[in-house]
Amino acid sequence: MMDSFIAIDVETANGNRSSICAIGAVKVRGGMVSDSRYALVRPEPDWYARACTRVHGLCDNDTWNAPSFGTVWKQWQPWLEGLPLVAHNAPFDAGCIREACRVYGIEPPEEPFLCTLQAARRNVPKGMCASRSLDSLCEFFGIPLENHHNAMDDAMACAKLAIILL
Repeated sequence: MMDSFIAIDVETANGNRSSICAIGAVKVRGGMVSDSRYALVRPEPDWYARACTRVHGLCDNDTWNAPSFGTVWKQWQPWLEGLPLVAHNAPFDAGCIREACRVYGIEPPEEPFLCTLQAARRNVPKGMCASRSLDSLCEFFGIPLENHHNAMDDAMACAKLAIILL
């Protein structure tokens, strides 16, 4: 059982993986949530697709004065402590973080990205819950998820799901 990790979630402004506009992270130590962080981020490239705004509700007015991903990630690196990173549908979040790191000339995380979606596919029998989406799994396990597609709320839900599944 893995009991220490960082659950992470990003939201993007447009179809470019580097266009992170919000990032949430929840630290789990000894199987318990111990800390969390959230940041709005000025996306790169800096424009919003309507489809993305419809999903997460963020727009240019929210991030025009926010720090870049490069600034946020450099500030967060000591806090991450080299812990494994966990995300729901990790290939998306990992790809976004790695691409944003490339854009800003930052070394991408060496930590493995573990995936609660893959864990759910292995551990939750088909048909037990509506789907294996984050919100469906939270409903199935009784995990609160008040504002789906808010990076902080999704990261917290992912952390609680990971405590159960990983």
